Amino acid sequence: MERIANGSEQASVKRDWSRCEPGPPERWPPALRLSVDILLDLPLPALIMWGPAQALFINSAYATMMGIDPSRVPGGSVPPMPPAAWSWNPSVIARAWAGQAMHFPAQLLKLWHDGTPVERSFDLAYTPLRDEHGAVSGILCTMAPPSAPAAAQEIEPLNILVVEDNVDAQYLVCEMLRTFGHTVQAVARGEDALTALRQDRFDVLFSDVSLPGMSGVDLARQALKEQPGLRIVFASGYSQNLTSQLDFPAISIQKPYDIEQLQQALAGVAG
Repeated sequence: MERIANGSEQASVKRDWSRCEPGPPERWPPALRLSVDILLDLPLPALIMWGPAQALFINSAYATMMGIDPSRVPGGSVPPMPPAAWSWNPSVIARAWAGQAMHFPAQLLKLWHDGTPVERSFDLAYTPLRDEHGAVSGILCTMAPPSAPAAAQEIEPLNILVVEDNVDAQYLVCEMLRTFGHTVQAVARGEDALTALRQDRFDVLFSDVSLPGMSGVDLARQALKEQPGLRIVFASGYSQNLTSQLDFPAISIQKPYDIEQLQQALAGVAG
């Protein structure tokens, strides 16, 4: 594997650093060069998020586990979607950025492997990485085999009404929900959702906030009059402060979200 800090080994594949957020290695700060060297030497799957842009670096064990082309190691680009080890609990990442090292045994994660969602359990360890001034500039996460069995969170199959006017987003969320074992019906407008609610009983209304015509919030308010036991999940481009301003109970997840965040939201309304 290519050595970053001292050049003692050469990679068999020449790296293309053009898409690397921090630029080529000769421009990296010493702390990043050393951290990536340590990452590449680790036998366990591991990843680093570095800098304000949160550039992602991975090692060969992580690439193998995720079915990623090994030529992409060590990476360094900003991912369009955070990895599961980052998205499963945002408060953990916030504490790591604040300088706290943490360990979470037998944590169940949902991963995408070759386009298929799979559940795997890991002992997760988060280590803050400090620069020469002592400031936290990155986080190292190692993913070890679990030392204890994971407690899987079982969710009963739900009948879910999805309201999303973006065709691609609607397709993706419906496919993820069906993968979880839920029954799904999808419409693009709030008015169509009200019609569906009068024709069938649903457990969950999963709605975008910004819809053509009736807003998602107005839809949910009317839907609760139609079906008082309905549970509400909003997908929003706004912060999760949205739910604190509502006059009815709801959960909000911020776009873009991933499979783990979606599952957590459903667990929240199903519990």
